[in-house]
Amino acid sequence: MAPDSPSDLTGIRLDAAALKVLAHPLRSRLLSTLRVGGPATATDLATQLSTNSGATSYHLRKLESVGLVADTGEGEGKRRLWRAATESHQLQASDFVGDEDSETALNWLVRDYVRHFSEQFERWLDVEAAWPAAWRDAVGMSDSFVVTTPEQTEAMRAEIDEVIARYRRVGQGNPNARRLAVYHVLYPLDLDRTPRA
Repeated sequence: MAPDSPSDLTGIRLDAAALKVLAHPLRSRLLSTLRVGGPATATDLATQLSTNSGATSYHLRKLESVGLVADTGEGEGKRRLWRAATESHQLQASDFVGDEDSETALNWLVRDYVRHFSEQFERWLDVEAAWPAAWRDAVGMSDSFVVTTPEQTEAMRAEIDEVIARYRRVGQGNPNARRLAVYHVLYPLDLDRTPRA
């Protein structure tokens, strides 16, 4: 299946077991690579990620055990063809409160995503000048400040998610369309003022 063809893939809300499996440098990159590039063998993934196929196979099986990747059944012999089993995953911090191992895994994973975003966005900045002005104007980064309660923040996130879902494949089949990464990050500015529960 091509990486940007319509599919029945969905999101998954990570539980403690999936979170702990995913909170690993190679596993995180394996899942990301399969989501972006589509199905691949352990050998192909090892080449892309500068590791060995034995380690890649081991970590793919770990990801498979929690439903994040799946064997397509299309490989030959030992050359299994792997795919991402989900388009995305969600994390709910409250699911892990009081579980020290899960909270540590969550902290590592979110920081890993920040590092990954920074690396990927800097790659774009390295080549941006070669892209047409229309694309350079259309993409990029912006920031805004809002004042909301937790409930209002949840509502805003839900609206943003609806907009992203509406545009997910709107350019499908158009040769001028490109796949885009869309990140939205919310965090408090007044960190010295811890709110009441």
